[in-house]
Amino acid sequence: MRTLGPPMLVLERGEGAWVWDVDGVQYLDFLAGIAVNSLGHAHPVVVEAAARQAATLAHVSNYFATPSQIELAERLRRLTGAGERGRVYFGNSGAEAIEAAFKLARRNEGEGRHRILSLQNAFHGRTMGALALTGKVSLQESFLPMVPGVEHIDSTIEALEENIDDSVAALFLEPIKGEAGVLPLPDGYLQRARELTAAHGALLVIDEIQTGVGRTGEWFAYQHAGIEPDAVAIAKGIAGGIPLGALVTFGDASALLQRGDHGSTFGGNPFATTVGNAVLTEIEDAGLVDNARVRGDQLMKLIRAIDSPLIEAVRGTGLMVGVGIVDGRAAEVAESALAHGLIINAPNASSLRIVPPLIIGGAELAAFDERFRAALVAL
Repeated sequence: MRTLGPPMLVLERGEGAWVWDVDGVQYLDFLAGIAVNSLGHAHPVVVEAAARQAATLAHVSNYFATPSQIELAERLRRLTGAGERGRVYFGNSGAEAIEAAFKLARRNEGEGRHRILSLQNAFHGRTMGALALTGKVSLQESFLPMVPGVEHIDSTIEALEENIDDSVAALFLEPIKGEAGVLPLPDGYLQRARELTAAHGALLVIDEIQTGVGRTGEWFAYQHAGIEPDAVAIAKGIAGGIPLGALVTFGDASALLQRGDHGSTFGGNPFATTVGNAVLTEIEDAGLVDNARVRGDQLMKLIRAIDSPLIEAVRGTGLMVGVGIVDGRAAEVAESALAHGLIINAPNASSLRIVPPLIIGGAELAAFDERFRAALVAL
């Protein structure tokens, strides 16, 4: 299918933050499968867990539970702060987690409560419910009509205050808009969103698919703001490259979905959840949430020290970094980086996205600095 552009490379193997193509050329991977490979490539913890579980049970259907599924659900309740009243739905991807959250929002509708709010320029996925929430007309126009009931508002506190009332069933948001070029929400936004949604009985659904699992220097980006949502969507880095997504609900929201309301054949299978447990255990034991904060600060400092007329801004939190590029030349910079052995990407014409594995250290930062500088000089 021609749903993707031509592949830039054919990659054959990886180790840590490095990958090699079929011709044996080595690249520094600071994209990490778009924030998926949280432990890098071929991490021993992932290899061991995958091999061990494949030798016992890979799939049993959702008519049964498995120890690894229960363990991962309990772990997510703890890490998200959902606690004893929290519940977990497992799927295979971020889009599936968002679809589950969309149904959760519908269950919160009632007489006079029918509006679902999302943010302009947001990205929540490409399935039809997730696409309706995605605030990008260019992605929607070929597939109209969208699932009804969704409105997109500006990413300002003023827009929150103007739009949230008793007619709103749910507000969906990303703490940092990754696909928009790593754009954080305004200071105080999450706190105000929590206050308003709670006051009007609306659900606050936070999409942590790209920002979660330690990437921003907290387990989840909303924790920087000291709030609790009603639901959080998780995927990407949760299982280090094995497809897995989850929706975690908090408090009263945990009672909204009922038996038969949703399901997934492969969701929560023992193979994926075993690897997920191994990945999250390693992130905790190795202090990689703190490493993301420390190395992220260092990475942004390195970029800001580069004297290049192409760079106009550096933004982000932890190891989720965006670089503003002048004159719509972001794709050109990303291509030059690849030619110099560095994998990053341009989610739009004016931004670079840099989301390396959480395991990176000083050696990888030095290699990035050398290769990124060379890529900029070449233009």
